[in-house]
Amino acid sequence: MVLVVLSLFVVGAVSAQEDIKQYPSCKYCGMDREKFAHSRVLIEYEDGTVVPLCSIHCAGVDLAINIDKTPKVIRVGDYNKKNLVDAEKAIWVIGGSKMGVMTKRAKWAFEAKEAAETFKKENGGDVATFEQAIKASYEDMYQDTKMIRERRKMKKMEHKK
Repeated sequence: MVLVVLSLFVVGAVSAQEDIKQYPSCKYCGMDREKFAHSRVLIEYEDGTVVPLCSIHCAGVDLAINIDKTPKVIRVGDYNKKNLVDAEKAIWVIGGSKMGVMTKRAKWAFEAKEAAETFKKENGGDVATFEQAIKASYEDMYQDTKMIRERRKMKKMEHKK
């Protein structure tokens, strides 16, 4: 019995990472979705298209560009477990001392409220819903895009030296 439960857990863990094998990089910025498994997003639209992303920042870009498409489900990487969870059911933490992915103001998702509360105690931030997290992503979009451009410009200059 223990062996059956253990094997089901291993199969679940493997299938939870299948999206990374199928979609290794972010559609918009090209970032490695395995490296950013804790912040990755996978949007499935009602028309059957699937969009792999590295973060809620890039998810915000995609949702804005595809305004006429209806998301069927949006999944996000649990910050601790790195498995995909329903973004709308996740408990989010906005802000805090940890630098976000593609954003100055971090937005992290957690499957369990206890995990979000523990993160908040250790790193600060505010517990939020998906609605609040995606709104914050849109509010931060200009400054975050400017920050990303500046970083990429600096990297290009370093490579030319």
